This record gives sequence, C-alpha cells and structure tokens, in this order.
Amino acid sequence: MKLFSAYTLGTVKLQNRVVMSPMTRSRATDNLPNSLMADYYGQRSGAGLIITEGTSPSPNGLGYARIPGAFSPQQTAGWQRVADAAHAGGARIFMQLMHCGRVGSRLNLPPGAELVAPSACALSGKIWTDSQGEQPYDPPREMRLHEIEQTINEYVLAAQNALAAGFDGVEVHGANGYLINQFLDPGSNRRSDEYGGDAACRNRFALDVAAAVIAEIGAERVGIRLSPYGVFNEMSGAYDGIADQYVALAAAAGGLGLTYLHLVDHSAMGAPRPEPATVQAMCRAFRAGGGAGVILSGGYDGERAEADLQSGAADLIAFGRPFIANPDLVARIKAGYPLALPDQTTFYSPGPAGYTDYPAMP
Repeated sequence: MKLFSAYTLGTVKLQNRVVMSPMTRSRATDNLPNSLMADYYGQRSGAGLIITEGTSPSPNGLGYARIPGAFSPQQTAGWQRVADAAHAGGARIFMQLMHCGRVGSRLNLPPGAELVAPSACALSGKIWTDSQGEQPYDPPREMRLHEIEQTINEYVLAAQNALAAGFDGVEVHGANGYLINQFLDPGSNRRSDEYGGDAACRNRFALDVAAAVIAEIGAERVGIRLSPYGVFNEMSGAYDGIADQYVALAAAAGGLGLTYLHLVDHSAMGAPRPEPATVQAMCRAFRAGGGAGVILSGGYDGERAEADLQSGAADLIAFGRPFIANPDLVARIKAGYPLALPDQTTFYSPGPAGYTDYPAMP
C-alpha cells in the first residue's frame, strides 16, 4: 500500500505517509510540556509525521486550560523530551503553532496576558477553567497594528524554539477558529485597515506569519493548516467569496514555498463538508504556486486513505481520533486489526488515564 511507503517532506524522510493530526489534550500543567506528553507522543511514533497539539507562541494565546507554550526556555526544554521520544520511534515531528486569539478565558491566561483578536467580537457559550469550572468566554481586545507585528514576531520566536528543541519543523495553525482563522473570516474580522476588509487583506495576517517564519527557519520546515467552510469556534462556514478567497490563499502559500498544505474536513464530527471543488482547486493552486505536499485530514480509514493517495489527491493522510486509543495505529491498519474506541470523558482531563494507558495490539 502506498500509505506505508516512504515520503520525503522538505528535507526529512518520513517512514510512511501516515500523519498524526494535531489534537489538544490538555496535559501541559502550567503550560509546560512534560514527561507524560513525551510518553504519549513516543507511543505514537509509528506515524511518519507527528504534528503536535496546538502550542501557543505567546502568553496571550493560552486561551484553554493546560495547553503548552513555546515561548520560554523551560517550555523549550520540555519539548526537547517530546522530540527525542518521537524520533526514537522513527517519526518526524512538527510543532503546531496555535494562538487561540478570542477563544479563551482570562482565568486560563498567565499574569499579564490578555485575550486579543482581530476585532472585539466575543464568542457565545462557555469554556472550561481549572479554577472556576465552566465560565463565559471573555471578550477580546482588538489588536493594534504594532501588536499584530509583535504577534508575528512571537510566531518566529516559537519556531526558533521548536528547532532548538529538536523539532523537524512547524505547522502554522490557520484553521478551527483560532487567531489566524479569525483574521480570515469576515464574521470575526471587522477591521478596515490593511488586515481587514476585502479577502486579500483578511488573508494578509496568515501570509505574513508564514513568510516571517519561513524567513527564519526555511520554507522546507514550515506547513500551514486551513479549514475552509469550517464552523468550529463560531466561524462563518460558507460565505460569499469564500472559494475565491481560499484558492487565492492557497496559491499565495504555495508561492512562499511551504512544504505542505494541510486541509481539514470536520464533517465526520457533524460539521459541514468543505466543497470538494474548492478543496481540489486549493490543492492545485498550492502546487502550481510552488508548494510541495498536500495533507488531507478528516474521517479517514485505511481504505479511503489509500484511495486518495493513489489518485494523487493527497501526498499524506492525517488521522486524529483513531490515534487516541490506538497508539500503534499504523501497525493496526497494516494488519487489519480492529481499532479501539477512545474514552471521550478523558480527552481533556489531566493525568495518564485515557492518554498513555491505551494498550497496543497483542
């Protein structure tokens, strides 16, 4: 099967074409990567590429409880243990850089940090905090232009720290309603300056972040994740001009020479399915612009993954939730062994239960 064949991603050779999707698991007590997280990723190092959970480049981006950062020496040291564990099992590993933007509570932020976003548009609903349980989302403050520049620099520093920790590269998270996606979406971006208004201006922050990170660590070490038509965290889903906007974004990302475009489809979890024609056009535009690989993610099993690889729709296939309860997922797919189901009550709870205690197949 092509799924189990090697693939060269930028300057690194992957042992297969299986990618472990980034998944928030909320085990980073005090926002520090730890030995439990190293064990978790090490157990799943049969993947060709591991993309870590979303990792904040800034104290301002730590909207959720117990998510990791990549902006301090202590965090970099913790991440080194994770990278070493992944490499020991044969995987390559990219750090996903995720700034939560407006998605968060001030109770989850460290002292001195604040929720910021392209516009002062708060989410409805509630979010978990360890100190006070479920609490309403706090309203963010609109970012000033100099703060946008500062945030871009924070992404660059986080990428530097990732490489210092031994990572093979980084993924810029532009999906799922977090900061970059908030700039892309007209529902959450109501600016009238160079970072808001028309589609080209709304795309600017994503491209500026990617370009700055590339300038520091090289395009062969940088990918981007996008979720066109997504509705997670109150994104707008389908809106007028979305197809043209995202195809232009993919073409520009390809022009930067990014090593991959990672497109996520959450329809398997009940979200609207991205328009297939738009996804295909984005992939063509990315490759034509000079981009390298395409990763597709969302509801895959081995058979469907193989079909999309054989057709050329994707170069790599990402699996998310199947990796939670099946640390040896690659071996299970290869052997045709049944997959275990995860305990959803432990997705975001602290400790090893539902995290590192799932057994490998006999």
